[in-house]
Amino acid sequence: MTLEEILASAANNEIIIPENWAQGRATFGGLTGAVACERMQSVVTPGRPLRAMQVSFVGPVEPGIPVTLETELLREGKSVSQAMVRMVQDGTTRLVAMGAYGSGRESAVSMAPRPAPQAQAPEKCEPTPFMKGMMPDFAEFIEMRWCFGSRPFTGEKHREMGGWMQFREPPAQLTDPLVVALIDAWPPVPLSHLTEFAANSSLTWSVEMMDPRPAVQPDDWLLYRAEIDRADAGYANTHAGIWNRQGELIAISRQTVTIFG
Repeated sequence: MTLEEILASAANNEIIIPENWAQGRATFGGLTGAVACERMQSVVTPGRPLRAMQVSFVGPVEPGIPVTLETELLREGKSVSQAMVRMVQDGTTRLVAMGAYGSGRESAVSMAPRPAPQAQAPEKCEPTPFMKGMMPDFAEFIEMRWCFGSRPFTGEKHREMGGWMQFREPPAQLTDPLVVALIDAWPPVPLSHLTEFAANSSLTWSVEMMDPRPAVQPDDWLLYRAEIDRADAGYANTHAGIWNRQGELIAISRQTVTIFG
């Protein structure tokens, strides 16, 4: 199943995630984040754009086992809606997400976002072919081309990581849930500091979307650059920016990562 098909199947508030969207024994976090985003959008006032989403990965959402999606509209104000999704599997909560959706308003405060970092064009960056068994299964669907930092487990102690990303098979539209999925495709920056595989997972994740949305086409490359703010005692805090090819900021992301190595 494509990610678009999985999102469509979630309309009845229960899904079974195919094995090829796995990330180790769990489901790819970008997919579960995209599903949460899709379900919350379905209960808020139409036309209100997503402003921010927070995700807590309580436990692994496992492929092949039914997942119940409990979606709740927490509050519907004049311009802002708040919603929540809980993913339940085998009777236990595996993920909780909250989303804030808000219409724009007149304001005396206006400041342009920070510009995109300088990067080689994606066509000049080395492609990343999918290698089954050597990469997470979900990488079959998403291509990443490195521009910043190093790949995982190279022992290179860079503070940054990132590059260009896109779906290997372009979707019909690059919707907010699909952008959310792309953002989480990149491995945590601290993994490049290690010289051999170590278990790791996202503990919390937040995404803030810019509005109005910069224009993006389904087959566009998006630029991702993440940096370590702090890493110690088995945890790392990182932040990232996501831009289109015109250098317009699309989203910002923050993660708390656990590293068992």
